[in-house]
Amino acid sequence: MHPRDQTIFALSSGRPPSAIALVRVSGLQAGKVVTVLVGKLPPPRMATRALLRDVGQRPIDDAVVLWFPGPASATGEDVAEFHVHGGRAVLTALFAALSTFENVRPAEPGEFTRRAFENGKLDLTEAEGLDDLIHADTDRQRRQALRQLKGLLGDRARDWRARIIEASALIEAGIDFADEGDVPAELIAPALAKVEALLAEIEEVLAGQGRSERLRDGLVVAIAGPPNVGKSTLMNQLARREVAIVSPHAGTTRDVIEVQLDLDGYPVTVIDTAGIRETDDPVEQEGVRRAQARAADADLVLWLADTSDAENPGKSQGTVPVWLVRNKIDLEEVGRPLADVSGQGVFQISASRGDGLPELIAALVGFAQNYFGANEGGLIGRTRQRRLLQETAASLSRCVQVVGRGEELAAEELRIAAHSLGRLLGRVDVEDILDVIFREFCVGK
Repeated sequence: MHPRDQTIFALSSGRPPSAIALVRVSGLQAGKVVTVLVGKLPPPRMATRALLRDVGQRPIDDAVVLWFPGPASATGEDVAEFHVHGGRAVLTALFAALSTFENVRPAEPGEFTRRAFENGKLDLTEAEGLDDLIHADTDRQRRQALRQLKGLLGDRARDWRARIIEASALIEAGIDFADEGDVPAELIAPALAKVEALLAEIEEVLAGQGRSERLRDGLVVAIAGPPNVGKSTLMNQLARREVAIVSPHAGTTRDVIEVQLDLDGYPVTVIDTAGIRETDDPVEQEGVRRAQARAADADLVLWLADTSDAENPGKSQGTVPVWLVRNKIDLEEVGRPLADVSGQGVFQISASRGDGLPELIAALVGFAQNYFGANEGGLIGRTRQRRLLQETAASLSRCVQVVGRGEELAAEELRIAAHSLGRLLGRVDVEDILDVIFREFCVGK
């Protein structure tokens, strides 16, 4: 039997031990499994208490069982759920009992969701939203993932694809009735109007999203600068815990230290790097090299300098924005303001005492809002989605441009645009990416 036709099972709740564990079964043999373990099939979609027994009639656990006959289930197949006590021994006994059934096997990561996708219960954008929701660490990540799971982008893409097909039908009709005088012009004009309106709509979505798809991975902020200027102290202040060693001796930080932060719902990875200076120590040289490489790959660099520094070496970080952060202002008798450096932001703080940190954090939140786009109704959640929408818009634009050279060329561009949206939804030509997407899921989902 093909693996997709086999019945699968997995723990769909947190790792044991726990008060309650949920074990899910999906496939053709789900009904037989329930009948053997429970003694009968419970009423559909009704929680039923039952003593589970294995094939040898040995008791496993006192459980709650739910039975969902397909196709009215999460996967579109027959599905059973066993709510058992979450001890390791209970789960081991239940898994052993399930493994005795023919063509019943443990599920692979994401296999339940993949079957739901293949059975038309959700499209690929909704499946991606579910994965993002599982892995969301901040509230903004959760809200964006939930919008995807609710079909915000999928519904719009289906509407766009239907409108493309309507326009394509008009152009095809114009080609078929080319010998009928005014008929082609009467059909092509409304078709082009539909295409132009649709193109403007998709371009508006692409332009208004900022980098919303990057919200999944978060913003990367590197703290860089010379040795012993307070980089590790600032890192600990932002993290609100001691994640980096603070020492008065230069060269203490020799490797890149990372910490994940939640700044007003935005995921931010802050990187503490080795002090950048000339050194003969080969270990410290490697730390400096890594620091420079990570700063170049960051989305924002905070170049830390103490009050004695007169220049900003951080402004040589290529296209990466650099903010000059003057630390240790508590050591000055009178804080003197600095002029802006190369149009970049300038902040004055005391990392040890906390002076100026609220303003710096507020500026980081504002940077994140501009970077990701502050629009709560953002549609795009992944780079794959943005790329396919860009391909769709490019095809629609070419359709408008080539229609004067032949309706057949315009019809072909519309076919390509519809195909791109079909790939966005996962309904055409996506077999090569399905394994990549679904293996990112956890087992049992």
